[in-house]
Amino acid sequence: MTALRVLRGGTTGPTLLLLHGLGATAEVWAGLTALLDDRAWVAPDLPGHGGSDPLPHYAFEAVAQAVAPLVDPAGTEVLGHSFGGVVGLHLAALPGVRTVTGLGIKAVWTPADLTRAAALADRPPKVVPTRADAVARHVREAGLTDPAAVPDAAVREVDGGWRTALDPRAFGVGDPRLAELVAVAPVPVRLARGEHDPMVTTADLTALVEAPVELSGLGHNAHVEDPTALLALLSRPVHEP
Repeated sequence: MTALRVLRGGTTGPTLLLLHGLGATAEVWAGLTALLDDRAWVAPDLPGHGGSDPLPHYAFEAVAQAVAPLVDPAGTEVLGHSFGGVVGLHLAALPGVRTVTGLGIKAVWTPADLTRAAALADRPPKVVPTRADAVARHVREAGLTDPAAVPDAAVREVDGGWRTALDPRAFGVGDPRLAELVAVAPVPVRLARGEHDPMVTTADLTALVEAPVELSGLGHNAHVEDPTALLALLSRPVHEP
C-alpha cells in the first residue's frame, strides 16, 4: 500500500476530498479549508508529491487506487484541480462518492503535448544549491504565491543541494481521456475553469458537460487565487450524468 501524507479537518459530512494538481501538495487547499467551518475534509499529498510515497509506475488509475481508501463510504464529494481532477473522475464509481468537481483540467491533448510530458517524466529531478531555491521552485510548480506556505515535505535535501519532492515520472501518466471519464461517470460531474486559464477553454468544457463554470478574473490556480470563489463553486448545481 502506498503511504500518503494526509491533512484532515472538520467533522460534519459529507466529506470533501481535495486532490491537488501536478507538482503541488495538500497545502494548496489551505485557503479553502479555512472557510469550511466544521465541514469534514481530507487532503492528501498525491503519490510522488510532498510527503507521500512514489509509485513504481504512474497512471491515473494507479494514483486513484492509492487515494481510494480516503473516500468515506458514508458520503464524499470530490474536488480535484487539474491532474487531481482526473484522479477524482477515476474515483467516481466508488461507493460513497456523490459528486466530482474538476477545476482547470486540460481537456485537449495533442501528440506534441503528450511527447513533452513524456520528456519531462524522463528527466531527473533538478537539484538546486539551497533550500530557498527549492522552495521557490515548488512555489512555481504548485501555483502558490507565498513561500511561507510551502511545507517541509515539499522539498528535500539530497547530495549536492536541494530538490522539490515531486517525482518527475508523474508527468508520464499519459492522455487523461477526459471525455470518456465524464461520459461514464455514474455521479454528477461539475467542470470549471478560471477565466484566464491558458490550459483549457470554456468551449473545451462545454463539449463535455452542460453549463461548465467559468470563474471570473481567475487563472489556472483559481483555488489558490480566490478560495471564496471555490466555496461558491461547490454550492452550484451539478450536471447530472
